[in-house]
Amino acid sequence: MRVIVVGAGISGVTSAIELKNRGHKVVLVDPGPVPHPAAASTDISKAVRAAYGPDEDYTALADRCIPIWREWNRNFGTKLYHETGVLFVCERPMQPGDFEYESYRVLEKQGHKVERFDSFTFHNRFPAFAEDRFQDGFFDPSAGFVESGRVVATLIDYAKSRGVELRERAKFVGLIEHDDRVDGIVLEDRHQIDADAVVMATGAWTPYLLPFTNKFLRATGHPVFHLRPKQPSFFLPERLPFFGADISETGYYGFPLNQGVVKIANHGAGREMSPDSAKRVVTREDEIDLRKFLRSTMPALADAPIVYSRVCMYCDTNDGDLWIAPDPERPNLIVATGDCGHGFKFAPLLGEIIADAVEGKSNPLLQKFRWRPEVKSGLTKEAARFAG
Repeated sequence: MRVIVVGAGISGVTSAIELKNRGHKVVLVDPGPVPHPAAASTDISKAVRAAYGPDEDYTALADRCIPIWREWNRNFGTKLYHETGVLFVCERPMQPGDFEYESYRVLEKQGHKVERFDSFTFHNRFPAFAEDRFQDGFFDPSAGFVESGRVVATLIDYAKSRGVELRERAKFVGLIEHDDRVDGIVLEDRHQIDADAVVMATGAWTPYLLPFTNKFLRATGHPVFHLRPKQPSFFLPERLPFFGADISETGYYGFPLNQGVVKIANHGAGREMSPDSAKRVVTREDEIDLRKFLRSTMPALADAPIVYSRVCMYCDTNDGDLWIAPDPERPNLIVATGDCGHGFKFAPLLGEIIADAVEGKSNPLLQKFRWRPEVKSGLTKEAARFAG
């Protein structure tokens, strides 16, 4: 088949590579520059974790991806994945039903070498955190973070080397449709590209580019901060791994020193907005909330200068699960989005899942990520996410 993939973020580039490896002709279209500076994929770090509360499907998927991240480090000859481990801590003792408790239970069941902490051993090992702030939590060494912008750039180069045709500076404006199928796409310059199948991997732009999806997909913005610590030794990976601090109740998570900064972000409800909106800026209230969190949690960062901030866009589904499915009315149109702020870690297998959807092949995860407009908002969420 000739397949057009619209969007050269992590979902788009991985699906383009997999489809090309399966023998299809692939055209990857993006308004550029690639990596797109406004895309969710573009940043210095994204989390890789198998901790997903009671959801064993995501834990199993992450467990399959982590060895491939290590393999990509070797194959690409550069360190894209940093296996720092992950630390999840909470102010009160872990209890059944909590994100931390259920994650610990499932990870232990799956054979992870998780370590549980009390307040004394925790503070001695991770001195950046406020003393006596957290009473319980666990460390999972089989986790870390990836340098997400570099990952996308590396995979773009690899896709081109495999024969994927990249159409950069090409802006999608519409589908070419006849009866119950899509025959290609129309670009802003009115140029048309014909195809046997179209994959829309357009992230938070999806409900705006495909308005019929805005009943079950929405774009939300979430604040991200890069801070330059005055005591950088506290924030080296061996003393501060990737972490979540009461994440399901505060939304806050962060990463160790990388490129001279500590990244702190909020995995919360966010603000609904278009990715192209003038509202896509970090607000004064966002910074006030950050400083309040840091004063109580990581005092050594409380007054650290913010050297960069951005709003990271999520494409949210109503239940927090990814959306990778053919349109029931036009089966050769595949919508591959719904990251909900937790999709990047699955990059090593995203292409396989999306390509199976394109080819109509069986994949158990396609049931979880199916077309499901009947699901109402607010019924469930990704386990680590702060509901607001």
